[in-house]
Amino acid sequence: MSILVTGGAGYIGSHCVASLLAQGKDVAVVDNLSTGHRAALGGGRFYAGDVADRAFLDSVFAQEEVEAVIHFAAFSLVGESMEKPEKYFRNNVIAGLSLIETMLAHHTPYLVFSSTAATFGEPEYTPIDEAHPQTPTNPYGESKLMVERMLRWCDAAHGLKYCALRYFNVAGALSDGSIGEDHRPETHLIPILLQVAQGKRDALSLYGTDYPTRDGTCVRDYIHVEDLIDAHTLALNYLKRGNPSACFNLGNGQGFSNLEMIEAARRVTGTPIPVTNAPRRLGDPATLIASSSKAMEVLGWKPNYTNVEDMIASAWRWHSTHPNGYEDGGQHG
Repeated sequence: MSILVTGGAGYIGSHCVASLLAQGKDVAVVDNLSTGHRAALGGGRFYAGDVADRAFLDSVFAQEEVEAVIHFAAFSLVGESMEKPEKYFRNNVIAGLSLIETMLAHHTPYLVFSSTAATFGEPEYTPIDEAHPQTPTNPYGESKLMVERMLRWCDAAHGLKYCALRYFNVAGALSDGSIGEDHRPETHLIPILLQVAQGKRDALSLYGTDYPTRDGTCVRDYIHVEDLIDAHTLALNYLKRGNPSACFNLGNGQGFSNLEMIEAARRVTGTPIPVTNAPRRLGDPATLIASSSKAMEVLGWKPNYTNVEDMIASAWRWHSTHPNGYEDGGQHG
């Protein structure tokens, strides 16, 4: 019996695969390598293809006796989703439906779904708990919310059990420095800060300095990628014990502004990291801070990384030892 990880060659997916393999699990990986890297995988059976392709997915399920799926495969750039919403609905929603249909056809009972804090939109209150209204302000968040809703109805109709894990900002790299975050192009704050520290960029563009926050810059809740993956394992075990489907918010419960992150990165790297101010980006809420008390109480989850400098330091180890990322000449795969 195998655990299928979709998007397993991506940043978060590859850390999940590494964790499952370390636990001695039988792992199969599906990834189309549009943003993932084959070199990020240290094991597992790999199938190159698109989750939205039902025929391809059926062939994978026919070869694998899949006991559960952990679904990461998705586009996840807020800014791009504002410019190309159709791309996000095609990839995230249609692929999600394709996966659900395939799981139902092959009687696969459990799904752990990579959702997002973007399903909440501009927060009405913080910290954001699971009862907070879900009113996305960008197509990325909308696409993830649509999959959550499909899962809820398919559970009601067919008994497909799922956990939707709503991440806040994911950071860091595997503690041994073997795998990390390598997006092309890079859009995430911490890796961009580290690229500036490496001299690969002249400066960081700081998007928006006039938000209603303590220093005018966006405030975000950062969760280390290893802590995030621990929650996936706990969620899968929760479902296997026969518990009902559930949604969980995952963060540290602490908010750090972009300016605070810049200062932390300067301390970690010992470099000046120049910054240039830029206009706000469409679809960016001012403050996102999670309440993860439900995950702690129900799943028994507890983050090990609570210091943002430790998160940045783990990412810096990866970037320092992999100055060209996965060293594939800029090509994925």
